[in-house]
Parts: sequence; C-alpha cells; structure tokens
Amino acid sequence: MAMKFAVCNETFQDWPFDKAFARAAELGYTGLEIAPFTLHTNAYEISAADRARVREQAKDAGLEIIGLHWLLAKTSGYYLTTPDEAVRAKTAEYLAELARLCRDLGGHVMVLGSPVQRNLLPGVSHDQAMELAADCLRRAIPTLADCAVTLAVEPLGPKDGNFLLTAAQGVQLCEMVGSPNCRLHLDCKAMASEAKSIPELLRENAPWLAHFHANDPNMRGPGMGELDFTPILQTLVDIGYDGWVSVEVFDYSPGVDALARESIEYLQRIAAKIGA
Repeated sequence: MAMKFAVCNETFQDWPFDKAFARAAELGYTGLEIAPFTLHTNAYEISAADRARVREQAKDAGLEIIGLHWLLAKTSGYYLTTPDEAVRAKTAEYLAELARLCRDLGGHVMVLGSPVQRNLLPGVSHDQAMELAADCLRRAIPTLADCAVTLAVEPLGPKDGNFLLTAAQGVQLCEMVGSPNCRLHLDCKAMASEAKSIPELLRENAPWLAHFHANDPNMRGPGMGELDFTPILQTLVDIGYDGWVSVEVFDYSPGVDALARESIEYLQRIAAKIGA
C-alpha cells in the first residue's frame, strides 16, 4: 500500500480553507490534520454547520480529514496534570467535545501534545502527574470510544516542556489509561532529542503507534534540515505502519508554499526510492 501523506492545516497560516485545501491536494497530499483553533479557539463554539462546511471543503478538494492536533492550543482553564479535580474533569469534558468535533469532520485520531496544559506544576512530581493525566484521559475515553476516535499521546522533547519526554513514558501513560482508544503518537522533532535513534524508537514502540509526524528538529518540514528520513520511512514500512505520515512545521519563515511543497516532494522522493 502506498504511503499516505497528510499536512497540518495551520501550515497554510491565513490562507482561506478552500485555497489551502486545493493547494495541498495539488501538491500530492491526500490527508489533512486540523488544528481546532483554526476554526475557533473554543470547540464548543464550532457549529454543526461550520463542521459540515469544513468537511465538505476537504471532500471537494479530494482530501480526507484524518483528525486533530494542537488540541488545547489557545484555550484557557484546562490542564491535564493538575491536582484540581474540577479542572481535570473540565479538561476531560473538553477533550470529549474535541472527539465529537473530530468525528463530525470525518477524522479518527487526536494528537495530544499541548505542553502548556500539561507541564509539571509546583509540588507535583512526574509520577504524580502521570497518575493525574491518566485520570483525566480515562474520563474522556467513553466519548472517544463512542466517536470511534483514538487519542494519540504525544511525547515532546525537553525544549518543549518537562512532562512526558520519551516514547517509553508515552507508552506508560497509555498503559495507565488502559483503553484501545488511547495509543501513541511519535514526532520526529521530539524523538531526535532521545538517546536512541528514531528507527530504534519506532521499532520498539510499533505495537502502540497510532499516528506519526514528519518534521525536522530545526522546526521546519522534512528535508529542510539535517535529519535523513530515508531510514525513518523504511522503518515505518518494516514495522507495517499503515497510518498517516503527517507534515507538521513550527518555523514558517520559508513561506507557506515552500514549506508545503518542499516537504512532500522530499518525502515522495524517498517513498519512491524505497518502494513505499
């Protein structure tokens, strides 16, 4: 099966959705990953009509909306690892609403990064934070299951936060949640901060892998830095990963079109070389 490439929609910055989606499809992407704040900073305020419209815009462009990421970006009042039970309950309720949004858009996966809403609070140890995060996520699981949406827990590098910094810790949190609707997301920029190589991390955590972000440690797209993606994509093939390879960037200075175009051209060259 051919490798499937998606792009995160905030890559297109202030482009109207119809223009952005059309250009993504023209470049060869077949999937879209949506940052909820590009629709509205409060998911509760995204109407059924707006959800249907965005889904239709993607369909018209020939793209599949695969899910959401940046789940808690630009929100306030939510926190995964707080000892405050009321805040954890409120956060779980918001994640449940995001699961409904994901379903309504036609998606099936939600990437949980959001370091600002999970970093360790004063007096909370990492072990305690793991228990608190697991409690929060377990509360959202029934809705995730009802919506057929997988929450993909994302470890992040130490430059981005101080909680859940390794793939192993990501798996540990998934095990604590104890649901098939809670699995692992791996991101190249984050994995590059670990002692083990990215191919090694992919092989070790293959049974848990639900989603994958392709980016360079320099914050730009794949192929726009020093990271060689050939062994990475080959490992994805070797472990039988049949999910999406989704381009995510953080440094927009090269320009919207260059980021989107150069990233997929690089990935497509490698895929052709390895027969993926």
